[in-house]
Amino acid sequence: MATEFVGGNRLTLLSNGSEYFPALIAAIDAARREVHLETYLFADDTTGQAVADALSRAAARGVRTRLLIDGFGARNCAEQRLPLLLAAGVQALVYRPEIARFSLHRQRLRRLHRKLALIDGTIGFVGGINIIDDMNTPRQTPPRIDYAARIEGPLLASVEHAMRRLWNLVAFASLNSAFRIATNRSTPAPCGSQRAAFIVRDNLRHRHAIESAYLEAIANAREDILIASAYFLPGRRFRHALRDAAARGVRVRLLLQARVEFPLLHYATQALYAQLLAAGIGIHLYERSFLHAKVAVIDDNWATVGSSNIDPFSLLLAREGNLLVEDGAFAGELRQSLQNLISDGARELPPGSRRQLSWPARLLRRIAYALISLAIGLLGSGRRRS
Repeated sequence: MATEFVGGNRLTLLSNGSEYFPALIAAIDAARREVHLETYLFADDTTGQAVADALSRAAARGVRTRLLIDGFGARNCAEQRLPLLLAAGVQALVYRPEIARFSLHRQRLRRLHRKLALIDGTIGFVGGINIIDDMNTPRQTPPRIDYAARIEGPLLASVEHAMRRLWNLVAFASLNSAFRIATNRSTPAPCGSQRAAFIVRDNLRHRHAIESAYLEAIANAREDILIASAYFLPGRRFRHALRDAAARGVRVRLLLQARVEFPLLHYATQALYAQLLAAGIGIHLYERSFLHAKVAVIDDNWATVGSSNIDPFSLLLAREGNLLVEDGAFAGELRQSLQNLISDGARELPPGSRRQLSWPARLLRRIAYALISLAIGLLGSGRRRS
């Protein structure tokens, strides 16, 4: 299904929490009718408190205020902060609450990974930034690197539809009919000139939507592909698309995190380096801080900002949301930001990196990749739609 781009929008790129949280809190404080927020993490720190206070202030002045958090990523929030928000008048729901903390059932892994906000139906936010203090990066130099976009214009109709639909599904599953809301809303008037689309991933109708958007843009690339991904373990189709692009003369660069956060995934990713480097794809490992970005820029007028990593766990298990942009100014600003990260804090792997590894190290990486592939196969073979 072709991606439907909508014109007439005003988009603002927001880098890291230092730009995102002031913009989000200001929008919440200016809300007159409605605030709707979705997040995977909602940390019990100064940032989490600041956002919670803004939500409580909105509810206190009569604004319909809704918060949807993930039952795994924000489980501490569900246990500690949600009762206070509910007492303040905020409507709050938990996506797939953690009931059996140590269960290994695959349904436990199906998570809400979107980071979305909508205020009065006229201002929206889409990105990869959780509600967490990005200056708190243990063993790393802050800040945590990530992006979001502030949106005004007709595109918000798609964002609102997706958020209201999921809210009602969770309200129904939670037997909380009092929280259900109408799903049909009007389309905001044009207020800019930028074209964009909002796409979601779920386990029913849109499992491959974000991946397909990437593949289409990569297939159409003529000059440059720059992808930044916190967790990068692409499937075969994605790897072939990148190699094909490099073979036809497109400059292909990957900006990946150097930090070892999840060892199995980290070493499985390294098992792919040799074939990617051999195909002429540049790999830059960001070492200065924690790279949490999930963005890409292709040629001069295509960009994406969102919550979706390029890994099979996102494909099989997570609800995601990405903004696609066809606009030279937005793409250029994002490319410059990524280029600055490459110049200032990334180490480029030379084409012969594989030969610099001992055979036990290469074996470890292959074993990690095999284990990840086996896990994904088991999860995929028994998946149920949700």
